[in-house]
Amino acid sequence: RSKQWYQRRVRALAPGIGPIFETPLKTPEDMASLAKFDVSNLQYVYDAISLTCSKLDGRVPLIGFSGGPWTLMSYMIDGQPSKTCSKSKRWLYQHICKSNSLLNLLTECIVEHLFAQVAAGCSMVQVFETNAGLLTPEMINTILAPQLECICTSLKKKLTHHGIEGVPIALFCKGANQSLPVLNKLGYDVISIDWSLDPEIAREFLSGTIQGNLDPCALYADKDKLHELTKNMLNKFGTRKFIANLGHGIYPDVDPDNVSHFVDAVHDISLGINGGDNNEMSLYT
Repeated sequence: RSKQWYQRRVRALAPGIGPIFETPLKTPEDMASLAKFDVSNLQYVYDAISLTCSKLDGRVPLIGFSGGPWTLMSYMIDGQPSKTCSKSKRWLYQHICKSNSLLNLLTECIVEHLFAQVAAGCSMVQVFETNAGLLTPEMINTILAPQLECICTSLKKKLTHHGIEGVPIALFCKGANQSLPVLNKLGYDVISIDWSLDPEIAREFLSGTIQGNLDPCALYADKDKLHELTKNMLNKFGTRKFIANLGHGIYPDVDPDNVSHFVDAVHDISLGINGGDNNEMSLYT
């Protein structure tokens, strides 16, 4: 289908709400109306990535992303952001076969979308499974985890097939702290964690690189307090196999100066921890 068809299906980013689907899926039979995913319909996204990479000129890496299969499925069925995802979870209980079919379809689309972003210039990509915490641990283990593993495995194979190496793939499952041992085994290079997880517990269950996890609301603090919180986070995580970041997205009303202060604090504190040796520094914002 055309780019215009997709734009009609997702009406807009409604102020204070988020994406609104004009025609959400109400029954499994509605899946018959879904169009085959054509990555070329998102060429404007990949063009924007290439342009951005050109403007950055290697100064900083550009990170690409996609929503995870369960999060996308919940938008397609609930029609908009939901605190419970009750309509989409109902599918998991009443229509598990069709739910798996939809998740399989979305997983294939995500792989294509992330590959196209890397081909356009992204140095790293991340899967955002924002609604993972609304699933039970059993659902994460038996329904979601196989899809997430497939995304990672398939994307790495596709990148290798096209001669592209060294592109880290990150996974963020917000609120799924009870499933860390499962997430640790899915093959991702980086596991991102939210602000509710203690760094010591994260290190206990995650063997690879960790990304996170300052509370986004810490950016409302004054600069001295923000520096203190950042230092506390880095002291707990260390600077090896760690990407300093927030535990979720930046809120719209945050002062951009505080974001810059956070990034500068990460750099300065990391240098202090490493004795001022840049070569000792690992991954950071």
